[in-house]
Amino acid sequence: MSEDRIEEIGKIKLDLTHYPGEDLYCDGDVEDELLEIAKKYAAVEYPGIIEEQKRWEILYHLSPLRENIVEWLPIDASMKVLEVGSGCGAITGALSKKAGEVTCVELSKKRSLINAYRHMDADNVTIHLGNFQDVEPDLPCDYDYICLIGVFEYAQAYIGSDTPYEDFLRIIKKHVKSDGHIAIAIENKFGLKYWAGCREDHLGTYFSGIEDYPDGGVVRTFTRDGLLAIAQKCGFTKTQMYYPYPDYKFMTTLYSDRRLPKRGELSDNMRNFDRDRIQLFDEKRVFDTVLQEGQFPLFSNSYMLLLGPDLSEEYVKYSNDRKEEFQIKTLQRDEGNGKKIEKRPLSKAAWEHIETTVSAYKKLAERYQGSLLTVNECELDRQENGTPYIKIKFLEGKTLEEILDERLRKKDLEGFHSLFDEYLKRISWGEEKEIADYDIIFANIIVPQDSNGCYKIDDMWNLIDCEWTFEKTIETREIAFRALYCYLLEDEKRNGLNPDLIMGKLEVGQSEAEQYRRQEMKFQKYVTGKHLSMAEIREAIGQPVYALNDFCEGLRNKADDDRIQIYEDTGKGFSEEQSFFPEEDGEQLVRSEEGGVELSVRIPRGRSALRIDPGSHACLIYIKRISWNGEEVPLKGKQIQMNGFKIGEDVYAFPTDDPNITLSLWGLSGEEDNLLEAVMEVTRMPIETVKHLQKRGLFS
Repeated sequence: MSEDRIEEIGKIKLDLTHYPGEDLYCDGDVEDELLEIAKKYAAVEYPGIIEEQKRWEILYHLSPLRENIVEWLPIDASMKVLEVGSGCGAITGALSKKAGEVTCVELSKKRSLINAYRHMDADNVTIHLGNFQDVEPDLPCDYDYICLIGVFEYAQAYIGSDTPYEDFLRIIKKHVKSDGHIAIAIENKFGLKYWAGCREDHLGTYFSGIEDYPDGGVVRTFTRDGLLAIAQKCGFTKTQMYYPYPDYKFMTTLYSDRRLPKRGELSDNMRNFDRDRIQLFDEKRVFDTVLQEGQFPLFSNSYMLLLGPDLSEEYVKYSNDRKEEFQIKTLQRDEGNGKKIEKRPLSKAAWEHIETTVSAYKKLAERYQGSLLTVNECELDRQENGTPYIKIKFLEGKTLEEILDERLRKKDLEGFHSLFDEYLKRISWGEEKEIADYDIIFANIIVPQDSNGCYKIDDMWNLIDCEWTFEKTIETREIAFRALYCYLLEDEKRNGLNPDLIMGKLEVGQSEAEQYRRQEMKFQKYVTGKHLSMAEIREAIGQPVYALNDFCEGLRNKADDDRIQIYEDTGKGFSEEQSFFPEEDGEQLVRSEEGGVELSVRIPRGRSALRIDPGSHACLIYIKRISWNGEEVPLKGKQIQMNGFKIGEDVYAFPTDDPNITLSLWGLSGEEDNLLEAVMEVTRMPIETVKHLQKRGLFS
């Protein structure tokens, strides 16, 4: 290696020995923008830049969630890591913090400069510029980990053979220790999101992976069996398959064959940050069916294939979509002597949160001593460097949420309410004491099972998470209201419950329900801080979702495309049969020539949700007010959902011929006869105009 072929950016070394002198590919002006950002700003400022820019490219390259896919790997300072295709450095930083030495290979110099500037304080990183086949002979053969993150699918672009994927893997295999690991993160060609109407990630076309890439190209993704077959051909006998969810790019949860997802867990499925999509079905419901049939490995959106000896990690959940002092990860591990749960901080700023959680556990356990609710054991421990972490006892059983869902599926409402009454009785123990867990949701309670798998309802229930425990008194009905609020708003299938009955049990009136909803919004902001969630970022980027009936507009009656239609959900979902058109120019609906709409309709008791369809055409809508029984409903939060995207203060654009605004009635006051009022201005626009303006990023 010639010294004049080495450049240094801070402490990062760039080895240009095999660099051809020019970049052979480029993503355009965005790379210049990224380089300027890397030079001028620290990583802690990236979330603010992402929110300000509202662009997919900025999110993709700079989001700290990109690191999750490798952060969980048990890499330590004694290890050497090779990262092939390091790009702009989305995961290089995470690797450099864990490993003793990191070697990157990247063809593009501009991307390598971005990587170098954003990690310029890392003194253990060398980036080799050039084609992998040219650089590869110079690489040592003693790496502990080799990471191919979003790289393996491009093998035929740089391996010129009839079997490029097998040949690429054989080359890589030469450079890993006998007890080392190769980590391959890649999309699943049969990922459920593609069947549901997301475009193929690399080509941007519908169903191309499912159809086995009929138009050719250099990219190929694989099913689980397809990946394992390639590994087997290359002589790998030790393999572990992990399932990053929602996908490997922005993974929040990592499942494995030893800990697959449970029904109801897969609810974050709107994965169209970069382009518009069709929505052919409700992915959460289909995922529940897939899980029931034992087919999740076939339909997982992404894979993380580990080639090498088995790791003890079975499950990882990241909570880093929060403000820094609350960012942690939860691990389930099995080292051969039983399963263990651990909670670890993701930065020093979160150390105090870990320590406070253990202190809260002890006080909460004292509160519930003598009751039929026990707080799961947790113990504070420290790593060699002093980092605190929590060890938690692993418990068998089903969550109360799963059992309640089973009651609803069987239409056993009496059984549901009986369980809810038992829940109320158990969580209310010691209510007067100045210690309370605000997060006793149904998913955080484990109900034991006997050897035959039957629930032991009368036995001790276990509270498995006390992370959000506060040293103050909180009324049981507020905690229970929140548990039900979260439960009902997470899944439309739960709308069969009559909220009035539950509100009656809790003795919660209209004003108190509104107060509790405001408290929940404050709590969410307390946890997440000032930054937007990923769901809010997706909305800000503004790529639309088109429901299936958008493509059936030829069946519509064009003469009626200005009519407002109200759908009522009585527990069976929305349907034409349970809908009506408000009478115009009367007490129900008044229009103005400027597009103003004043809606005032009476809704009987027993509805769990309503949907307002303001017409059958693309439009802009300025929502002045939506109220229920005289109380205004906030447009932010989970109470109101719509298939448009925000473009200004209370102004939304709907690039669809089926715009709709859905109002969940859970938690709102209920009478025999309820008044829904809405005041808005509807401006019709050509659908292509809305799409074009959105695509050009002219909406802020």
